[in-house]
Amino acid sequence: MKEKQIFENYHFNEELTEFSSTTFKNSDFSKFDFNSFEFVDCIFITCDFSMAVFDQIVLTRVKFVNCKMLGIDFGKCSKYLFSVSFEKCILSYCLFLKNNLKKTIFKECIIKEALFSETDLSLASFIECDLLDTVFENNNLSDADFRTAENYSISPLGNKVSKAKFSYPGLLGLLGYFDIVIEQ
Repeated sequence: MKEKQIFENYHFNEELTEFSSTTFKNSDFSKFDFNSFEFVDCIFITCDFSMAVFDQIVLTRVKFVNCKMLGIDFGKCSKYLFSVSFEKCILSYCLFLKNNLKKTIFKECIIKEALFSETDLSLASFIECDLLDTVFENNNLSDADFRTAENYSISPLGNKVSKAKFSYPGLLGLLGYFDIVIEQ
């Protein structure tokens, strides 16, 4: 197991699949198969994960900063101790299916045309995130913070939204499901 190292322009090999307290910078992991890899207390900075395979990957207290993560299926990650955060990442076309994202921070991310389904997003924060055409269905959004997020459309009937935080004009993203006309 590799730990407490910084790797730049890194390329994974088949022999080493467990990392702890490791930082990865400026690396291209696009289309890489992370099947059964394990990352604990790791940070990825300016890495490209586009179309990577995350089957049974273990992500425990992993932070992604300024990463491109197009089309990742986080629903296939190991559910065991799953804990991630995202800052200034592109998470477009990603799938979050039955993930535990309680208290997860999404900060200044572009999350376009993604799907959150049957996911626990209670106490999660979407700080200055663009959620254009992202679908939220059957999620727990209790106490989630959408106050600075934009372009979201969330059905209050199809998600648990108790005590979730919204601000105007974003609040209109909750009313779009009711096919009503709102005039200023």
